[in-house]
Amino acid sequence: MAQRARIAAVLGPTNTGKTHYAIERMLAHRSGMIGLPLRLLAREVYDKVVAARGPSVAALVTGEERIVPPRAQYWICTVEAMPEGMGCDFVAIDEIQLCADPERGHVFTDRLLRMRGLNETLFLGSDTMRGPISQLVKGVEFMRRDRMSQLFYSGSRKISRMPPRSAIVGFSVDNVYAIAELLRRTKGGAAVVMGALSPRTRNAQVDLYQNGDVDYLVATDAIGMGLNLDVDHVAFSSLRKFDGRRMRELQPNELAQIAGRAGRGMRDGSFGTTGDAGQIDEEWVEAITSHRFTPLKKLNWRNSALKFGSPEALIDSLEQAPPDQNLVKAREADDLMSLKTLNSQAEVRARASDPASVKLLWDVCRIPDFRGISHNEHASMLQVIYQHLHERGSIPGDFMARQVKRIDRTDGDIDALSKRLAFIRTWTYVAQRKGWVDDESHWREATRAVEDALSDALHARLTQRFVDRRTSVLLRRLKQKEALLAEVNDNGEVTVEGEFVGRLEGFRFRQDAGATGQEAKTLKTASLQALAPHFHLRADRFYNAPDTEIDFTEQGGLMWGEQAVGKLVKGDDPLKPRVAVFVDDEAGPDVAQKVERRLQHFIDRKIAALFEPLLNLQNDEALTGLARGFGFRLIEAMGIIPRSQVADEVKQLDQDARGALRKHGVRFGQYTIFMPLLLKPAPTRLRLVLWSLSNDLDTFPEAPPPGLVTVPNMRDVPMVHYSLSGYRPAGERAIRIDMLERLADMLRSEDSRGGFEAKADMLSITGMTLEQFADLMEGLGYRAEKGERTKVRAADKVLTESSDPTGTPGEDEPVFDAAQEEEATPAAMADPAAEPAPADVVTGTESIDDEGVAPIAETPDATEVDNHIPEASETEVLPGESPDAALAGPEIEVFYTFTWGGNRNRGGRQGGRDGGAREGGREGGRQARGKGGPKGGGKPRGKGGPRSGGKGGPKGPKTFESRPEKKDRIDPDNPFAAALMGFNKDKS
Repeated sequence: MAQRARIAAVLGPTNTGKTHYAIERMLAHRSGMIGLPLRLLAREVYDKVVAARGPSVAALVTGEERIVPPRAQYWICTVEAMPEGMGCDFVAIDEIQLCADPERGHVFTDRLLRMRGLNETLFLGSDTMRGPISQLVKGVEFMRRDRMSQLFYSGSRKISRMPPRSAIVGFSVDNVYAIAELLRRTKGGAAVVMGALSPRTRNAQVDLYQNGDVDYLVATDAIGMGLNLDVDHVAFSSLRKFDGRRMRELQPNELAQIAGRAGRGMRDGSFGTTGDAGQIDEEWVEAITSHRFTPLKKLNWRNSALKFGSPEALIDSLEQAPPDQNLVKAREADDLMSLKTLNSQAEVRARASDPASVKLLWDVCRIPDFRGISHNEHASMLQVIYQHLHERGSIPGDFMARQVKRIDRTDGDIDALSKRLAFIRTWTYVAQRKGWVDDESHWREATRAVEDALSDALHARLTQRFVDRRTSVLLRRLKQKEALLAEVNDNGEVTVEGEFVGRLEGFRFRQDAGATGQEAKTLKTASLQALAPHFHLRADRFYNAPDTEIDFTEQGGLMWGEQAVGKLVKGDDPLKPRVAVFVDDEAGPDVAQKVERRLQHFIDRKIAALFEPLLNLQNDEALTGLARGFGFRLIEAMGIIPRSQVADEVKQLDQDARGALRKHGVRFGQYTIFMPLLLKPAPTRLRLVLWSLSNDLDTFPEAPPPGLVTVPNMRDVPMVHYSLSGYRPAGERAIRIDMLERLADMLRSEDSRGGFEAKADMLSITGMTLEQFADLMEGLGYRAEKGERTKVRAADKVLTESSDPTGTPGEDEPVFDAAQEEEATPAAMADPAAEPAPADVVTGTESIDDEGVAPIAETPDATEVDNHIPEASETEVLPGESPDAALAGPEIEVFYTFTWGGNRNRGGRQGGRDGGAREGGREGGRQARGKGGPKGGGKPRGKGGPRSGGKGGPKGPKTFESRPEKKDRIDPDNPFAAALMGFNKDKS
């Protein structure tokens, strides 16, 4: 007696292992077939069977895919594609509760009523199907399976606060894309899973999620149909969906089907809402967590005993009422709507004139509307296909080629690729139908190749748009807790695991500015972890770097090449600044200390080298008394002091003190007391930085470009900035103080009362035009009177000069010996508080208060010289002159006559800018009178003015001779020199 076939219903909530149990039971039989609700799930089960038994015995049959080996034993199909009459030992239908689905329910109900295995039949689904199954299937055995883990409700939360390994469910393509875009910006990316995706695209997206490349999954309710994913939390972005006809509320059993994807195996899961979904009703939450739902009472049904006598007879049979009270007539499906539309066409009615033609028409109408454009367009395409099949029995190859070629393009965005995938699925379905194309294997391979190419392109676009590859790679490696590999190129660009993450500037990491949100946090975490060894290696290299690779900026920054590694900060001593390093905290204290020590060594050595004269002056223990005090004044001013600020201190210095200071390179100039070595560009830059630090400035003054004798005198720049830079403002420009002292030496020999003109040497050392020089002189306190005169030609000048033909100095001309330059005693100085260099003052003039008095020289009495050269006649052509010169008239030239104005600030702009450190100071025109000086309006002179011969000797030109130095020579700087010289002369 034959054993009765087993029929069982394995019912229970999600995550109970029902599908796994069905696979095991199928493989226990010689042959079997399992029907699944989605082709995605069918592909997943097929891969498991192939892994267990090999590809030679496993067949995959879906609407768009057909893999049938010759010796197929196990058939994995979508429910709609399950072949009938196979006689398999085992049959299983998964997600049997879809019998109540408005669109597809009638197909599942048909399999429930008519599909049986020879030895065993299993129905897998929800507990809600217990009643209908017991009433419609006789002799059924029920198996209850409990969930292996707990499911909890966690309420509503923002997407930005969604925990890792979460799935966010949307119910439209636009909603899914919007959520995925938001997750990319806030969480680094998300995988996208939808029922409309091809299996190849879906599997690639799932791999992104399962492999940990991304921690978030955005999907439609397709994930509720048995897809096994590593999900800990499911969040609903909406509690309403469009069911093909209208928007409606999701029922608790539908929510439970999707929420049940959270927590696989023995791991608990949670579910909740996000966005505008609001909260789930407490009663519904209780039903979902306890897996208790309202039992189903009615199943959708459509007649399977079809009549193909005519299209009308077929339509009538499809619309037949159900025979059982537990069944309800299914609503009009797409295939029935297409049949009615085509039957309204006269041509189609004419062709469908026999049962075979009607059956062919019905098979064509069952082609799914993958494109979803409109019912009329879908019906038009079906009419074309039916015409080809009815006329010649198959679809022409050239027609198929045109359709496939038009779709075979992988360019475009996500929407364009999705549409092409929907189009190719239609022709893939057609190619899978037996006998519909001439070369079935060719077109099946061709359409499959196009679908695979489009699937790969769509996956790439989805990943590019919704996944930050860089962040996903770094997240995966961080989770693996492995050492990350970082590389830093010569430009400082940092790559971690081959992904660009930012730049390393010195010892600070600057991550990619385009990263935001979670992506930025991930980049920083991964980058600093990977850069830890690089910080130490770079610190070692920096510590051993030569000083030539390090420099300071004019704003106090410290640079290593082109990278900022620190800055100078104020110290206890202006010449001993401290260092603040730019080192990330993550680099560690060891790196920071090493960088700080190296920078401190650099700046200390830099100050010691550039300010060596100043430091020697500071450390000279031999300096005592007033000299030491003045030395400290000079150190505080960093080597440059306007003489007017220390006029009283200078007067109090004796010649020994001055000599001791000169040994350290101090020059007592007429306008400035300074150390010439500190006027070089490098010490000037450093002086400005150190002074700015000691005065707590926010913005440091910049040093003038090196090599310039004069620079513009800008009104908004304080006077002290010019002094520290080594310049003195005068008129529209400021002149370098060493050049100013050279100019002052030249001016001492000029008659500042009677007036003098600028010499070529004066213009040469200042690099100015005559007009600019006149402005400079006015800034120094002189009056410049402009005049015009007939230009004296070179030939006239040569002929009128009174000189020795041999070129030697005349008897009355002064002879200046360079060897005696240090010993020469110049005339009274323009600034009584100033001193000419190299001899500071004329002997015996230290106590004269001569401020406001210009330097002058005694002028010899004018003598008339007869050169015995006849005057040229008005028409005479002189040598070197063209004959037309006389007719052209004399050439006019402009000249300036300079006389002392009595006020050094006259014409200048520095007054009041230095906060009390201004030059000049007393009213113009005031004349100092010394002993023997004029009491009335006579020519101003300094005490012990210039003399020729003995005391009270006759006036005349000065004569300088070169003679051997006496061993007992009296120091001309000695304040008693004049008295001693007069005493010795009277004694003789």
